[in-house]
Amino acid sequence: MKPAIDSAGVAALIAAAQAHKAAPEQAVPRLLAAIRRHLGMDVAFVAEFAGGRRVFRYVDAVVEGAPRPGESDALEGSYCRLVAEGRIPELIGDASRVAPESAFVMGRPVGAQVCVPMVAADGRTFGTFCCFSREPDPSLGERDLSLAGAFAGLALQAIERGRAAQASQDEIRRRVVHVLEHDKVHALFQPVYTLAERRVAGFECLARFDAEPQQGPEFWFAEAAGVGLGAELELGVIRRTLPSLERLPAATPVSFNVSPQLLLDGRLDAVLTPRLAGRVVLEVTEHETVQEYARLVSALEPLRRRGVRVAIDDAGAGYASFRHIVRLVPDVIKLDLRLTRDIDHDPARRALAAALIRYAREARAEIVAEGVETQAELDTLRELGIGRAQGYLFGRPMSLGAALELAESMAARTEAASRSGS
Repeated sequence: MKPAIDSAGVAALIAAAQAHKAAPEQAVPRLLAAIRRHLGMDVAFVAEFAGGRRVFRYVDAVVEGAPRPGESDALEGSYCRLVAEGRIPELIGDASRVAPESAFVMGRPVGAQVCVPMVAADGRTFGTFCCFSREPDPSLGERDLSLAGAFAGLALQAIERGRAAQASQDEIRRRVVHVLEHDKVHALFQPVYTLAERRVAGFECLARFDAEPQQGPEFWFAEAAGVGLGAELELGVIRRTLPSLERLPAATPVSFNVSPQLLLDGRLDAVLTPRLAGRVVLEVTEHETVQEYARLVSALEPLRRRGVRVAIDDAGAGYASFRHIVRLVPDVIKLDLRLTRDIDHDPARRALAAALIRYAREARAEIVAEGVETQAELDTLRELGIGRAQGYLFGRPMSLGAALELAESMAARTEAASRSGS
């Protein structure tokens, strides 16, 4: 017999009704538990009709022998099928008087049942939302059926939302895999200049994507990270770009953006050959929160022993970058473009940049200003003591061929200046 609903019971039902906003793995079990307790029944379940089977997707039970999630039985002749087809009532106080030959679930007898068809917006019957007890219950009424129907609707919304989200995740995963397998990503190189000699001191590798949707790298890396392929995509870009270092002058370093996840992944060590490791700078992105810095420091140690340098990207853009700086002790600190932008007439930006420059000097780290676009910004950065910079004022991201020409012309100019000085 179902218990009377007290204030606590009402609160539980309200909480269960709100649960449909959560993921189906949390929402549907909570809805089932609430309706089963309210009706005073033994088992509540959501069954999906699939391939001629009644598949028990979610189950809440307080008795032995109840179906388990993932189990199934024949759909034909089942209570669920009979209810969905309108051949027996949705609410049954004594199942033995209605369809005794079908009064079983997974071989166990059913005494009373509330079973509501779950019909999708397109008219397709997904399955049923059911509660049953081993004993008959003549107290069941229309209010119980209405409540079960409301909960069934909430459960179906949660399930359909979850499946839509899964379909979206699968599509994103397919796109990222397509990019990797069909070489739909290429690298551009943005020069980093020394301010004193105005010569190229290295390049930053920037990924660009040749796939649909036509979006920038932040979109693609965020999408990949969301489906667990962020490190895979970063590593793919590095693998494809490393051979380019062989064509650049030997003294020209190239930096790559990497997430803490890729560094912890452990595969970078095998990708960076001894000949190239000393020319690689790994820019640790600011966007990722690191829970265990000790693990990250340990992951970086073998790379640093091989000559790889570590940079903190987007310094000054958020709290995470300051934590990276303190805990990782970088070789290079790169001022975020939002800090260098308009620094010539913004005292707050100037003060923060000056603080970071002082810290870098104490820590013996190199400072690079990103996003420099105007001569006024450059003049201010020089006054503050910045030694290196990159941005549109110096050069936009360019192809490998253009980067080679620039590096070679700079090398020739340096050599000519050296000869004339001697």
